Amino acid sequence: MNKWLAALLAAGLSLSFVVDAAIDETIRVKDSIEINAPADKVWAKVGNFGDASWLPGIAKTELVEGKADAVGAKRLLTLEDGGKVNEILTSYDAEGMSLKFEITESVLPLREFGATIKVESAGDQAVVTWRTMFKRKDPANPGAEGQDDAAAKAIVESILQSGLANLKKMTE
Repeated sequence: MNKWLAALLAAGLSLSFVVDAAIDETIRVKDSIEINAPADKVWAKVGNFGDASWLPGIAKTELVEGKADAVGAKRLLTLEDGGKVNEILTSYDAEGMSLKFEITESVLPLREFGATIKVESAGDQAVVTWRTMFKRKDPANPGAEGQDDAAAKAIVESILQSGLANLKKMTE
């Protein structure tokens, strides 16, 4: 009986190791910025889903389906290097100055990407908070160049930082 128990424990420990190694973690990145401009002015820029010109690296934004302030709207971002990013608006609250969107197809090494952008009034300033959740594109090959969690996180951090800094520059 002890041999069976030992074998089961050994098998269980091995199985546990395999399951742990296959975990595909969600990565979260958040950034915010204070902008010396009224919140409604900032929201007018960032809240227009049909115009992502405030994001560096975007050559063109096309609203390919729906209205820019309606859930279900789809946009196609063309990057300066020619890459494409397809996004869908999943939530839009003009009064609360927030929107949510997901990337449905992208050249970025990411998948299951969702983001929330919220603008809040802070006196004469606006505070913009951008939250993201995503997974790296190739969980089966975590050692692939640019495919590990750190590389994926660094890409998103760079997008958020440069985007928010440019939003500040454009709206102040």
